[in-house]
Amino acid sequence: MNWSSKEFIWLDWAVLVIGILGVAWAVWRAVRKDKLAMQGADSQDYLFGKGEPWYVIGAAIFAANIGSEHLVGLAGTGAKDGVGMAHWEMQGWMILILGWLFVPFYQLLNNKMGKIITMPDFLKYRYTQRTGSWLSIITLIAYILTKVSVTAFTGGIFFEYLLGLPFWWGALGLIAITAVFTVLGGMKGVMTMSAIQTPILIIGSFLVLFLGLSALGHGSIVDGWSNMMDYARSAHDGYGINHMFHWDEGDPMYPKFPGFAVFIGASIIGFWYWCTDQHIVQRVLGQQKGESDDVVMKRARRGSIAAGYFKLLPVFMFLIPGMVAVALAQDPNSGIVMDLTNQHDTDGAFAMMVKNILPAGVKGLVTIGFICALVTSLAAFFNSCATLFTEDFYKPMRQGKSEAHYVFVGRVATVVVVILGLLWLPIMMNMDNLYSYLQDIQSLLAPAMVAVFTLGIFSKKITPKAGEWGLIGGFIIGMIRLITNVITKSGTAAMEGSFWDATAWFWQTNWLIFEIWLLVFLIVFMIVVSCFTPKPSAQQIEAITFTDSYKELIRKSWNKWDVIATLGVIVLCGLFYAYFW
Repeated sequence: MNWSSKEFIWLDWAVLVIGILGVAWAVWRAVRKDKLAMQGADSQDYLFGKGEPWYVIGAAIFAANIGSEHLVGLAGTGAKDGVGMAHWEMQGWMILILGWLFVPFYQLLNNKMGKIITMPDFLKYRYTQRTGSWLSIITLIAYILTKVSVTAFTGGIFFEYLLGLPFWWGALGLIAITAVFTVLGGMKGVMTMSAIQTPILIIGSFLVLFLGLSALGHGSIVDGWSNMMDYARSAHDGYGINHMFHWDEGDPMYPKFPGFAVFIGASIIGFWYWCTDQHIVQRVLGQQKGESDDVVMKRARRGSIAAGYFKLLPVFMFLIPGMVAVALAQDPNSGIVMDLTNQHDTDGAFAMMVKNILPAGVKGLVTIGFICALVTSLAAFFNSCATLFTEDFYKPMRQGKSEAHYVFVGRVATVVVVILGLLWLPIMMNMDNLYSYLQDIQSLLAPAMVAVFTLGIFSKKITPKAGEWGLIGGFIIGMIRLITNVITKSGTAAMEGSFWDATAWFWQTNWLIFEIWLLVFLIVFMIVVSCFTPKPSAQQIEAITFTDSYKELIRKSWNKWDVIATLGVIVLCGLFYAYFW
């Protein structure tokens, strides 16, 4: 048997089939056990959870973050742009802000409301009911633009390049499989599959990295790294793709990543995602009823610190393998065929590495991890869509219906979101490579979120109407910019006419510069609106006010080892920046 086969052979298919059956059994067993455990359980116990250990919280945050866009998009952007997009992945230091700064505020509000809050809950409590409802609307639209379409695209790309399936077969087949899984497995199934996928992806991805470097170095990993960096330095007419900052306006990468703006822009998106996104925040807030605040905050903070270390891995798991792939494509002596001649192909870089680099059998195992990652990503969003629509919109309008009726309505809403996501998919495919597209969309959504959450927590003078208008206004501006991006091909098309000439400052401005100025505008706008609208109530102010006793609890929740571990994350992030400056 040819263990180094560049194709899927019978052993890979056998591993894949046996592995999928094993995953299905594990999910079925976990769901059945969960249903038995929940018989007769108090709903409050289920709501509050049991409060996982800090290392489990760290792993859960990491698993929640690793989605389909990483496995395809991050390797694709590594092949196309080198380490330019690494700013969005070197966010371990940003997760520390969640643990040290935001957790105490969220825990304070948990106490005020008597339950673990959601992010819409916070906005409704601090601002107005409409503000929280608008967050749900924005989240559903974001799912259409960045979750359903992106995950379907990644599934289609991966199966096309790895297994030779037609793109749409892979994309639609993935959605069909996930729909069945979501109905049968629910969130417990998602959690079980996440636990299975994480070790497979970490081990498989590092195998791709080391074996790819060995192939590039003709047997030496060190030589492979050296050869990869040599190619990266020579790319783009000698300007290189081996550095994270591009200062020279003649650099082909400068229009996309201008100077220091790339760090600020990535930080805005990171601040929104790591500190205010429900998908991440819910991982740190689990607790038992009556548990001491300092115990909850200690566990959440240490879980965040652990996640900060985990967050250092994806660059090496996915982005650098993409850089290895493009270097192998230029090496005639490697004996490996990597067709990365156009943008569509760069998104297939990771699949091509799996196919060409990994030995027989391991290909099948890594494919299992990839399928698990795709299904869990999509299934989690299916559940979120159903919950958001039913709880925030349908139930308030149609109260008193049966639970089965609400479940049916939630599933119908999910189907609508999926259809809209698939209709958006052809437009998305023409806008940029996957990871760049994703960050572009997030740059239009993040400023409003950052302004509303930050000012709402750290300022007692921001009024309820300022928060409401800031969120709605920022979202509308972002969507107008998205429409112009589609029409003008992200500002690169030659648009004629007085209208386009007069509005060039809006649609031609670099995406990162636009994001930064949008945040500044929204902050100023909310401050001005606060001068002319009714002040927040005493209850709303109390929700963000630390008492002396609460400050003492915060102080009790950390010690010198927390500080040392935190500094370790910061130092490692700094070393990466120093190497790829």
